[in-house]
Amino acid sequence: MTPSPVKEAATELGIAVTHDMDDVAAAAVELAVVVAYGRIIPTRLLDLVPMVNLHFSLLPRWRGAAPVERAILAGDDETGVCVMKVEAGLDTGPVYAVRTVPLDDEALDALRQQLVAVGSDLLVDTLAGGVSGLPEPVPQHGDVTIADKITKEDLHLDWAEPAVQLKRVVRLGRAWTRFRGKRLTVLQAAVGDAEPGAAEHAPGSLLGPAVVTGAGTLVLQRVQPESRSPMSADEWLRGVRPTDGERLGTD
Repeated sequence: MTPSPVKEAATELGIAVTHDMDDVAAAAVELAVVVAYGRIIPTRLLDLVPMVNLHFSLLPRWRGAAPVERAILAGDDETGVCVMKVEAGLDTGPVYAVRTVPLDDEALDALRQQLVAVGSDLLVDTLAGGVSGLPEPVPQHGDVTIADKITKEDLHLDWAEPAVQLKRVVRLGRAWTRFRGKRLTVLQAAVGDAEPGAAEHAPGSLLGPAVVTGAGTLVLQRVQPESRSPMSADEWLRGVRPTDGERLGTD
């Protein structure tokens, strides 16, 4: 298994690395920082070691495992990062500090990198005064939404959906459909202009690189056919030569 960048950096700095939470209690630390841990930390450990969590959403919106992905899929106008006190519940603790990040048309990887940079700065600023210098945390306020893990079905392109929504799925990086019985991964696409005669075709119909959807068209830009390397949509189309009326999403 390839070691994580965090483990590699810690090893280079001579910092011990462990996968056992009980080792944290025995380390005599003043404060623990949790980032993308993905598990509920038991109360017995929280009673021994105070912890803060860097979470990639504007809590209480998108508590849970996939906050960045869910913000994209929901079409949120903004997201952000929070430094919060860790409680036994799922991302329920009060918030020490928050920074907002506008959300436009970024792909998942680019947005995540931006949030990591903003969150790292926020974490350093928040902890600059040590444990005693932490501000008074503010209880979360607003409607709670849960960011469930992204499933294979979440990434499936349902061509009956509007093109705008399908573009959000593509932004996650692993969107897929089927063509002639084989999987086709859509790596990059854009919401298209109105195509002449598109309304006369069923969702999934190919009109060149444009795909008819439930509302508008989605223009394929980069795809990856099953068992092949990524390629431009134009290159793929030249190879498969779809017939008139042939559709994506059907076997």
